[in-house]
Amino acid sequence: MRTKIVAGNWKMNKNLQESHNLTLDILSKLNANSATRVIIAPTFTNLHAVANQTKNTKVEVAAQNLHQADNGAFTGEISADMIKSVGVNIVILGHSERRAYFGETDELLTQKVNAALTNDLEIIFCFGEELKDRKSGKHFEVVENQLKNGIFHIEAAAWKSVVLAYEPVWAIGTGETASPEQAQEMHDFIRKTINRKYGKSVADSVSILYGGSVKPDNAKEIFSKPDVDGGLIGGASLKADDFLAIVDAV
Repeated sequence: MRTKIVAGNWKMNKNLQESHNLTLDILSKLNANSATRVIIAPTFTNLHAVANQTKNTKVEVAAQNLHQADNGAFTGEISADMIKSVGVNIVILGHSERRAYFGETDELLTQKVNAALTNDLEIIFCFGEELKDRKSGKHFEVVENQLKNGIFHIEAAAWKSVVLAYEPVWAIGTGETASPEQAQEMHDFIRKTINRKYGKSVADSVSILYGGSVKPDNAKEIFSKPDVDGGLIGGASLKADDFLAIVDAV
């Protein structure tokens, strides 16, 4: 059975004290019997503190990005080794905001994927179509190309370290949400695309998350679909009660 996962991407929110308080709130209210993997991704300045705070708990911590180089003259950047050195073993790559605002291409993401895997980091790999792609009927083509160009170069064995996160960009921070049927249709397509490249065993074992304005009132219906294995949560992850309601919905 595939692992169910709910990951909270805090983006550029929460200072150190606020991150501590939110983490404490999540830890104190999390259902100890939940079988769902719970991951939170604070900003870089708070990674070390939150990683220490969650040590030996059910909550895991992820970085929101990394640089593809091991080290060097890249002012303001963070390497995979730096992430690991503060006790973090997961990284989010390819988020739609990184692609849109910081020009991250599929070619760059292949390098970041390689850097993460070389350093034994688990990857939450994000991808998804924009509204114009959906309206023109090119959404399947766009998603397939992002997968093929960004991560389909890895060996089959490396998929044990990969979680996928499908983000319909038109449904992020807009209040719009893909219907549960639209989410299932795309997740099914993604799994079949992996199957064609890597075979049924890999395809059936990869957790595919949905990321697009998931909230407590729509999470259960979305997560009930057979190929939706959880969610990558943005705004709703900034309030412990909302985030944990989504965890419970899985």
